[in-house]
Amino acid sequence: MPDKCPECGNVKLTRDYEKGEIICSNCGLIVAENIEDHRPEWRAFDAEQREKRARGGAPIKYMRPNKGLVTEIDQYNRDIRGAKISPKKQAQLYRMRKWHKRASIATSMERNLAIALSELDRIASYLGLPDSIRESAALLYRRCIKAELIRGRLIESVVSAVIYAICRMHGIPRTLDEIARVSGIEKKEIGRAYRFVRRELDIDVPLTDPAQYVPKFTAALKLSGQVQEKAIQLLKKAISKGLISGRGPTGVAAAAVYIASAIYGERRTQKEVADVAGVTEVTIRNRYRELKKELGLKVAL
Repeated sequence: MPDKCPECGNVKLTRDYEKGEIICSNCGLIVAENIEDHRPEWRAFDAEQREKRARGGAPIKYMRPNKGLVTEIDQYNRDIRGAKISPKKQAQLYRMRKWHKRASIATSMERNLAIALSELDRIASYLGLPDSIRESAALLYRRCIKAELIRGRLIESVVSAVIYAICRMHGIPRTLDEIARVSGIEKKEIGRAYRFVRRELDIDVPLTDPAQYVPKFTAALKLSGQVQEKAIQLLKKAISKGLISGRGPTGVAAAAVYIASAIYGERRTQKEVADVAGVTEVTIRNRYRELKKELGLKVAL
């Protein structure tokens, strides 16, 4: 909005919201027209009325290609009273819906978002991710489009990489193997896209804490709470001694659960733990030997 009159330089401008104009109070020049009135359409005479009548629109949803800010024509084919409309009107509404949909995804960016966000929602549903994580992942994907990182890459691989990054940033234990299995994209391809996105957008993704996987593993193996607590204690000691550097977090977590289950007499075989953790029995044996030696554990397995 202008802050002074371009004709006489006067800074006293009058806003006429009925005509939608900004007028110079000195020379009468119309400085701007068709201005928007951002004031409420209701009046309030005290603080209580103002609080009751104040309202906001629907929140922006990044999971929707248009952020949920456009009008939609519903599929019910009923009028305002709930009565069914005539077949002629139904055909007219069908054509309106079709052209409305075409107009709302006219650009290549909108088409890309329509495909990517539906895939993001599908993967997130399979992984059981909450709405807040989906919104964060959708926002990060939009940043990727704005930075032109999608060109030359599979939409599905970037979507999977974005979900993996957001899960790590929010401390949600989801492995690359899980995401690859659900998305149908190779683990190597998702990892490559993830590293590229992290580097180009300069995202600070924390190192994965192996303790995040312990509740998931103990629940799947039907182990008690004391086993879970003991496994987390073992991992904290291992982290303080720098034993997990360069090791896969799932393998270390699985080995800690394996040891804790033996300590409390709730023994599970290496194969059972390996199947739940998605690692090999060899990995569990190697991590178990390292933890046992470095932490001075006396466990007979």
